[in-house]
Amino acid sequence: MQWTACLLVTLLAVMLAACGGEDEPALPAEQVRIATGVPGGVYRVYGTALAELVSKHLQPLRPSALTTDGSVENLQRLDERRAELAFTLADTAGQAIAGKSPFSRPVRIASLARLYDDYVQIIARRGSGLKRVTDLARKRVSIGAPGSGTALTAKRILKLRQLKLRGARAPRTLSLPLENSAAALAAGRIDAFFWSGGLPTGAIVALRRKVQIQLVGLPAGIATRLDPDLYTETQIPQYVYGREGAVRTVTAANLLVVRRDLPDELVFRLTRLLFAHQHELERAHPEARRLNRRAATATFPVRLHPGAERWYRQQRP
Repeated sequence: MQWTACLLVTLLAVMLAACGGEDEPALPAEQVRIATGVPGGVYRVYGTALAELVSKHLQPLRPSALTTDGSVENLQRLDERRAELAFTLADTAGQAIAGKSPFSRPVRIASLARLYDDYVQIIARRGSGLKRVTDLARKRVSIGAPGSGTALTAKRILKLRQLKLRGARAPRTLSLPLENSAAALAAGRIDAFFWSGGLPTGAIVALRRKVQIQLVGLPAGIATRLDPDLYTETQIPQYVYGREGAVRTVTAANLLVVRRDLPDELVFRLTRLLFAHQHELERAHPEARRLNRRAATATFPVRLHPGAERWYRQQRP
């Protein structure tokens, strides 16, 4: 009986250590602002669910999910100390770290995890004749909100010499947020729009209920032409948006990043929370199921925060 009691005490101690025991330092009653994205996008859904987890499990922190235009604005908010956490595309983060356009100076950030991959999606109306990105010549095309990673990626694609979409053949571009782009396409005010996001994206699913749509494909080898370290060539499967058909595209990693000066203990707890309650995030959006411990540390070009590194080290067998 005494041996059984000792075993139970030992097991309880191990569980407390794994889940965060009472001997852990108290967290300060500070705000944790999470820069997310536009309504209808995955960042917004994912970030709202994460804020709810912080509120529930990391008291007395005061979390909030901020609606933004996307990756560029999110990183600018970190730089200006108007957010503590942010969702970002890896290609946008690379520009921020280097202080390259659209950033005026290097942004000091560190990563918690690689979450999932964003798919470049180009949406047109079915029957428009727009099947390949080269068909966008001289068309009215929304490239995404001004502060979005979508706009940065779209500009990179449209500038590729091989596509011959410059000069007189350049599309007439507008900078509209996702839901505005969808509304403009449905109303016939634009011919197509770019979106870089997870699958499926809610605003595109909603658009498909209003009008028939089709996906516009990218050419083979485009990831290499853009940057093979940041983009991967793949396909959007046919089943994602119904019968629109599978098309070639590229993906870029989505990262959850923080200001580099955030305390190690806070980042350690946030990283642990992300994995310990992944099933709750999955209920908010299916892309959360793609989070896994092995891939999560592949956050190039952003280095892991020391607090996140400590959590990953503790998970090794």
